[in-house]
Amino acid sequence: MPGRTVAWLAKSLDRALAGEGLSLPQYRLLAFLSEGSSAATALAGQLAVSPPSLTALADGLVARGLVERRTDPADRRRVAHVVTRKGLHALAAADRAVERQLTTLAQRLPPARRRRAIDGLGLWSQALTVARPPRPR
Repeated sequence: MPGRTVAWLAKSLDRALAGEGLSLPQYRLLAFLSEGSSAATALAGQLAVSPPSLTALADGLVARGLVERRTDPADRRRVAHVVTRKGLHALAAADRAVERQLTTLAQRLPPARRRRAIDGLGLWSQALTVARPPRPR
């Protein structure tokens, strides 16, 4: 039942992020953009969403001033998405909300298992980082 556990965890984190005015997909987009700007097509591929879904996600973040769209002067058809200073602040607040939620959930475990649960997340983070395709340049 690991799949169900991941789904429940995602729902729990989505609720925590809602308190910061973000959805889980918006949080993923902000986190990804915090590592550097990216063209729309490449970004959709990296986040495993369709281009129309990416446009809808980005539209909401652009409207709130968390992300900017910038046209490439060398190729006006190419649009890059860049996280703004306000977006970085929103991401930091969202990171804290996620950490609080994970801590709250972990508090329900016996102390020895809390540490194992947190360590397990670190291992998953490493695995996901290695599995993630390289960023297009």
